Amino acid sequence: MKQDDEDPIAPDALNRVTWWLRRVNWDVQAHKEQRLRTRGIAAAQYTLLICVHTEPGLTGAEVARRLNVTPQAVASLVARLEERGQIERRPHPRHRHVRELHLTDDGREALRHADAVIEEIEQRINEKLGRERAAQLKALLSEVADVIREA
Repeated sequence: MKQDDEDPIAPDALNRVTWWLRRVNWDVQAHKEQRLRTRGIAAAQYTLLICVHTEPGLTGAEVARRLNVTPQAVASLVARLEERGQIERRPHPRHRHVRELHLTDDGREALRHADAVIEEIEQRINEKLGRERAAQLKALLSEVADVIREA
């Protein structure tokens, strides 16, 4: 067999843990996007809202680092959510050119409705797996995250 004819990937490439993690993530994200869109919110907007809810006062740059996206992507999302009255930018107490992000009452309400959709998806997974297997899956995923952070 010539060098050019060799298979560029290992025979088990599509059966690796990393491939299955990515595949499941694609499926979950697509389902979340589809379900959230019926409520008038994109999955990325939900993610930003929950991030700001969890840590009020984050800057756009901090959100970008936490979500592993570009600051420009966050700025675009923030602008849309700000136009909708769901996010507000407040002056940073020590840095006059920095703006902190905070949810508005409308933002908290949008997050509540969007999170109900995510909770329905979570319930379906838990019903299918059962309490014990769902707990095992979470524990295994936590271990995978630990391994990756240690690498």
